[in-house]
This record gives sequence, C-alpha cells and structure tokens, in this order.
Amino acid sequence: MKNTSILTSIACIALLITAACGYHNPYVYTGPDKSIYITSWKNRTSELQLESEIYQSLLQWFQKSSSLRVVSEKDGADLILGGEIVSIDLPSLSYSSNNTTREVKLKLRIRYILKDLKSGEILFQEPDTVRTEEYVISSNNSITNTNEDEAREIIIDELSQDIYRQTLLALNPPE
Repeated sequence: MKNTSILTSIACIALLITAACGYHNPYVYTGPDKSIYITSWKNRTSELQLESEIYQSLLQWFQKSSSLRVVSEKDGADLILGGEIVSIDLPSLSYSSNNTTREVKLKLRIRYILKDLKSGEILFQEPDTVRTEEYVISSNNSITNTNEDEAREIIIDELSQDIYRQTLLALNPPE
C-alpha cells in the first residue's frame, strides 16, 4: 500500500514538472484544421490488396488527430498524400544444416509524397525507401504464412506511423 502511494506521488511530480517546463509533444498537430486526401497507392507488386492495407493503416493513424481530417475527394482538400508500392522481395537470411531457408527478410520498396494543394509546395517526399522485417520459415506452411503476414503488418504500421509523424512535423515544425 505504501509503495503504491509513493509511485503515485512520483508520477504526479513528474507530470507537474513536465507541464511546468513547457514541454509539448511534437507528434500532436496543434495548428488550424486541415483536410488531407490520401490517394490509392499504385501497387506494382503481385501482392493483392497491399495498397488497401496501407490505406487502411494510414487512415487509422490520421484519425488520431482531431485537427487533421481525411477526406474522400481531392477537391477542397488542403493536402494530398500519394504513394507507390514499387516492389516486394523475400531474400533468405539464414539456412538450416540441410540447406533449407530458415529465416527471410521481407523487403518492401515504396515511395511517397505529401503536397500542399493550396500552395503547390511539397511538404516532404521519399522517392525511394525500403522497409524490412525478418520472419521465420516453418515446416508448417500455415505458420510461415502467419509469420509473413505479421512481418508485413509491422512494416505497414511503422510506415504509416512514420508518414503520420512526418506530416505533423511538416505542418507544425519545432521551434
């Protein structure tokens, strides 16, 4: 009981110190309301629905902001976010003693751009970036497929989070 009281006191003191020093989270957009149109990314791979998975993940990240609103039409939007899935590759990383693949690195090559539609200014762009995530190959195809799906989900979520952060920083640069 005594430890809980001490931990609560420490947490309150830390909160007061943080608030008093003027700290603000750079990943929270505090400017005027903006609307963003997210295009359907061009998918140059044979992975069906990969562009849809990226769109849904971006949508989830952008819904975290109360000042940024995702719109379904380009007309009237303040910003446009577009991208392209260039390639997906699955090179082997390690092999077992009988020379079968044990681990694979999923490599997703993409490019994307955020543009202010009112001014025509490019706020940021990544003309060629590769995201990677390793996963283990199993003798059970179902487990291998699950591992690959999880690796792809990690890449997509981290990509979406980075794009969201880059957008917030572009709209609300640190002082």
